[in-house]
Amino acid sequence: MREVAKRFGLLTGWSGTPDFLDAERSFGRLLFAPDETGGALGFGGTLRRGSVTHLGDLFVLPGHQSAGVGRALLAELLRESGPKVTFASSDPRAMALYVRHGLRPWTPLLYLTGPAAGLPAPPARRTRAEEVATLDARASGGARPATLAWYAALPGVTMYATDRGYAATRLTGHDVLIGPAGGATPQDCADAVLAALAATRARTARIALPGTHPLVPTLLATAGWRIGDLDTLMADEPGLALIRPDRYVPHPDLG
Repeated sequence: MREVAKRFGLLTGWSGTPDFLDAERSFGRLLFAPDETGGALGFGGTLRRGSVTHLGDLFVLPGHQSAGVGRALLAELLRESGPKVTFASSDPRAMALYVRHGLRPWTPLLYLTGPAAGLPAPPARRTRAEEVATLDARASGGARPATLAWYAALPGVTMYATDRGYAATRLTGHDVLIGPAGGATPQDCADAVLAALAATRARTARIALPGTHPLVPTLLATAGWRIGDLDTLMADEPGLALIRPDRYVPHPDLG
């Protein structure tokens, strides 16, 4: 499965194992479609947050696309009860497949990059994963204390908190990835992200923001910030009711 992931550039930003595939295997489901030799034609993975199923991955090698492999993987991955969410790529075939399985496009998910310094921010304190687990559950739609603890233990990861918000950072060299992050209100989430950015002392930052998040206009009005890519946040209606895209910042790979 990692060979397939490498073909699609999915392991960029992960310096080694453990990586997001290990997270899916430990805290959700990880399935692959085998070829004749036991290798993978494609794979899919989910992560659970309480009752929410986050579809993190569904990839099929180009020579085997549109042959039913993706449909079979998706039907098995989404058979669990409860709300479903995913970040769909711009491939119209993928979006149509998700729609046929009950998901609907709701808002863009914008992948922004820019300078980490220079933005006004409140003070942040370092914290532990268990101390932000309840706030994360309210913002993200479901509890996942084990996943948060697993991520917080990885090299370069630090959890920060403000009075009513939190943000996880992962520092790689001079670059920092923000997420997950959340807050009791949209402004609390924005303050926590800005506080974490200031605390990391990184040069550049990466963050995935739902289109309705208040940080989108703030960052894009700041010199050096730009949209590098975008996906579409898709959910069935109960899923969107649980997730708060105006006060939650997902991790690009962990949801």
